[in-house]
Amino acid sequence: MRKRVTWWFILGFSAYALLMGLYLFYWADFGVPKAYQGTAADPATFMSERQLELSEEYSRYRSFLSFLSIPFEWGIYLLVLGFGLSKMFKSFGEGISKKGFVIVPVYIVLLSAFTWIVTFPLKFWSRSLSVKYGINTQAFSDWMKDEMISFWIEIGLTSIIIGVLYFLIKRFEKRWWLAAWGLMVPYLAFMMYIQPVVIDPLYNDFSSLSDKELEEQILGLANEANIPADRVFEVNMSEKTNAMNAYVTGIGSNLRIVLWDTTTNKLQDDEVLFIMAHEMGHYVMNHLYGNLAGALIMSLFGLYIAYRLLGKIVAKWGDAWGATSVSDITTLPALLLLFSIMSFIASPVELAISRHAEMNADQYAIEMTDDVDAAVGSFQKLTINSLNEVNPPILVKFFKYGHPTMMERLIMLNQYENDAPSE
Repeated sequence: MRKRVTWWFILGFSAYALLMGLYLFYWADFGVPKAYQGTAADPATFMSERQLELSEEYSRYRSFLSFLSIPFEWGIYLLVLGFGLSKMFKSFGEGISKKGFVIVPVYIVLLSAFTWIVTFPLKFWSRSLSVKYGINTQAFSDWMKDEMISFWIEIGLTSIIIGVLYFLIKRFEKRWWLAAWGLMVPYLAFMMYIQPVVIDPLYNDFSSLSDKELEEQILGLANEANIPADRVFEVNMSEKTNAMNAYVTGIGSNLRIVLWDTTTNKLQDDEVLFIMAHEMGHYVMNHLYGNLAGALIMSLFGLYIAYRLLGKIVAKWGDAWGATSVSDITTLPALLLLFSIMSFIASPVELAISRHAEMNADQYAIEMTDDVDAAVGSFQKLTINSLNEVNPPILVKFFKYGHPTMMERLIMLNQYENDAPSE
């Protein structure tokens, strides 16, 4: 049975990889429609022939790798369950202590370490691609340092979350999903509060924006948007990447306006102001809280579906896995597999909502700055700098894009300029 399932998964994964490769490298078209050729939305008008070639290559490889990682993750969970590794991880923890608060962290460490090792080739491939195409500038040793920081942060947070979750499953057999959902509200709010001041500084160095004149202009926009900020933070990212970014994050007293130094180095001040106005638009339109509400709604459905399915799955295959009940930590890979599949199924809807919010933020920014040239310039430079595809294939857009495509954003700007009353 185990051998048959393994072979079926290998064959299915290979067929999937072949189809995705054919789709991305042979069937999909990355060009812009004829109606927009020669306009600001046409990359041929602002990218060199070599940049266009590199952009298309990088986009295809990056998308291919991203699509491969989804079923690959599912395969890991099936492998851990089917070959008895989950039972071994639990037994190792029980050999140290019979206490659940010891068994769970030990299990999480072993499962996370195994997953990290198995997925490392994909991570390394992804990094190698970004280095090859000039996006990633980080030394391998520094990259590994960040990987280890992420690994141990994930271990700590996951141990707490899973420990509490399985306590609830054991304590409330029929209502654990509702109890777990109730705890998500304070947890997510707490994470939003501490992320900017506790977790983010573990990866990067934050300082006050060195360009005080630009900082004053940004704070002027913040004041106009009623954002309570008295400084702008700059992140030293040029040692890690050539990509650009800016954001407004945090809640309450931990709210921060943040700029990567790559953004200030590569964009003109008016372009930076447009980007910051976009980020402030998210704050003004309460997208942060909207994301929180959306996450809570989706998690409610996800936890309930997991409750309905996990019991049936364990009843059918639990003995083969060495799981004595649903509350046995051995069932964790099955629960993670359910969450991952549900997340994949829901992703087109979530991303569509995100794209709508991003377009609203674009419109807010252009109305606030009233500078179409700066907006167009910033989007075109972002495209060149990150080698983004202007018009990605439909599957890439629906399953990977949380922002409107650059073609859509540039078309919106062109429409705004055409609709603006002439002076």
